[in-house]
Amino acid sequence: MSKMIYNVEDKPKFLHSLLGATQHLLSIVAATVLVPILIGLPNQISAAILGCGLGTITYILITKRKSPVIVSSNFAFIGALTMAYQGYGFLGILLGGLFTGLVYIILSIIIKFVGTDWISKVFPPIIIGPVVALIGLTLSGGAVMDLVTANGYKYVDPNSGGVIHPYNLLGLFCGIVCFFVIVIFAVQNRFRNLRAMPFLFGIVAGYVLALIFTGFGYLFNNKYLMIIDFSPIINNFSQLSFASFIDYPRFALLEGAKEIASNSVKLNAIGVLEIALGFIPVSLVSFSEHIADHKNLGNIIGRDLIEKEPGLSRTVMGDGLGSIVGTFMGICPNTTYGETVGCIAISKDASIKTILTACFLCIGISFFAPLIAFLRTIPNCLVGGMCLVLYGFIAVSGLKMIQHVNLNQNKILFTLSVILVAGIGGLTLQIPYQLGVFDGTDLVGAIKIVSIGSIAFALLLGIATYAICSLIEKHNVPEEE
Repeated sequence: MSKMIYNVEDKPKFLHSLLGATQHLLSIVAATVLVPILIGLPNQISAAILGCGLGTITYILITKRKSPVIVSSNFAFIGALTMAYQGYGFLGILLGGLFTGLVYIILSIIIKFVGTDWISKVFPPIIIGPVVALIGLTLSGGAVMDLVTANGYKYVDPNSGGVIHPYNLLGLFCGIVCFFVIVIFAVQNRFRNLRAMPFLFGIVAGYVLALIFTGFGYLFNNKYLMIIDFSPIINNFSQLSFASFIDYPRFALLEGAKEIASNSVKLNAIGVLEIALGFIPVSLVSFSEHIADHKNLGNIIGRDLIEKEPGLSRTVMGDGLGSIVGTFMGICPNTTYGETVGCIAISKDASIKTILTACFLCIGISFFAPLIAFLRTIPNCLVGGMCLVLYGFIAVSGLKMIQHVNLNQNKILFTLSVILVAGIGGLTLQIPYQLGVFDGTDLVGAIKIVSIGSIAFALLLGIATYAICSLIEKHNVPEEE
């Protein structure tokens, strides 16, 4: 991997740190904003951004400022969060975040006293590499969908009742321009300092172009040309008040306290068990993603973050405490973001100062209502343009982990095959823990299930396949000539 422009301990000038932090913010804000929307809590967007900032600061402190990564809302917990909120309100979300953090803390303590040798046996490169590649590949569908979507042109499908964003050629053009501007600034070496901020230039160029198309759209009353949807800004200032400018995030701990005060949600022993079944399995799988991200980040910055400083025990502890802070002061358990890793790989800026600046930007933005509204106007197509780079880098970084693996071994081939096919094919594991009753003619299906996503299940199948093959190899007799 090429040399960093700014290493972990380097302290760029304030303007460089601010611009680099803005890039990180732009690369993670779409995913951070999307999580509360997906679980049905769009009013918690500012809280999610606050949780990102505070959770990352917690992580950086625990890791002694040695690991330059942003932690933010974890997509793996979407199903568990939805279940917890629908059944037990914000108290369910708080308990789920606590379970997640405790799993990480326990794993951190085990690693501290036992070491990491067992991890390399359970999670060898042939397992971690394809799983990392799957993360990028499975996200690519969303990137392509975003790339051809223009926020200003949509309609309600009378058949499904849902909002449809049809294919928009101009949106694709804006996203492709964003992509190529990122590529140009990242590859050129005439202006060294500008290489550290390609995403910023890409999003600005794409937004200006989209703004021009949108202006013509309003001029000719043509919705197809309206790439940008200004409704978040319009709604924010529709009724002018102090909250139109400065507003506090509705973080989960605050909303949970309101529920306790109003006695509006009941959480019993069955509810605690249900939440545990929803969050703990996902936490164990997310742990493997944590290892992969830190191996990938370590390769990029040329440092061993697992065995040396800060060490896996500290990074796992930081992720666990960051998840608790991210849930309590935000809305969701956190995870290390591949978008940040990709941003560092391209910009060559691994400075902790830049990461901390991004944290303070997140905290400040979460209280500044106009900026939250503006960020929501960034068109999907520009997010797709950025993700063409980010998700691609995630996939390629996973494949690089297996470049020295001997693919002629059957054990390796079987492990790689089951991970890729199960992950790309979308094979999930749905475990029922409450079945329907016999109604006289047929048995009604499962009423409540714990669902493990395709990447997580692919990981588990890969671990099982590798372990079985290794056990058989150990007891094999030598083959005769």
